[in-house]
Amino acid sequence: MEGLRVADADLVVYIHPSKANKIKQAVLFQLSSALLFQFNENFDGVVLAYDEQFQSNKAKITPGIVPNLGVKLKAKLLLFSPKPDMLLEGKVVKLGKESIHVIVLGFSSAAITFEDIREEFKYKTKHGESVFASMSHKRHVIKVGSMIRFLVKRSLKKQREKDLEVEMQEQDTRVDAAFTSSIHRHKSKRKRTAEES
Repeated sequence: MEGLRVADADLVVYIHPSKANKIKQAVLFQLSSALLFQFNENFDGVVLAYDEQFQSNKAKITPGIVPNLGVKLKAKLLLFSPKPDMLLEGKVVKLGKESIHVIVLGFSSAAITFEDIREEFKYKTKHGESVFASMSHKRHVIKVGSMIRFLVKRSLKKQREKDLEVEMQEQDTRVDAAFTSSIHRHKSKRKRTAEES
């Protein structure tokens, strides 16, 4: 499937000193809980699986880091890393008048917005069920449970950067609004003082 790739990685996994007598189990637990099915910026994708190769059974004390035992290992990572213009397949889980929501590989969600839905498909409600029906092929219907193919518009990394940028702009707006508000109160207070004297 498009969007999948394998990457070699040199990793340092940090474990708690209390796990020093079970280093391999502690490292595998840490890898599973901190790495699997999460977007990783270093690898530009979601880690789906890993095959680890321990370089040593020893852990090094790493001052200043808690937990403070570091274990070096090499790993092959299976990554889900879709790029723009890749063709992906997903299962429809929700329909709205302006979007189709799908799940890819059983864990990653994607939304196809109204402007990206082909013009031949029109939103309808049939027997209480929302569907996108084709105007040219009567039996061609997209509904919850349908498997569809779609093109990727932007990468996970770019989407995260865009979300962060929007969040920062919203914070800037709140700061500006608060600043403007305090200036206004200050001016009003000065104006009242001038009027009273």
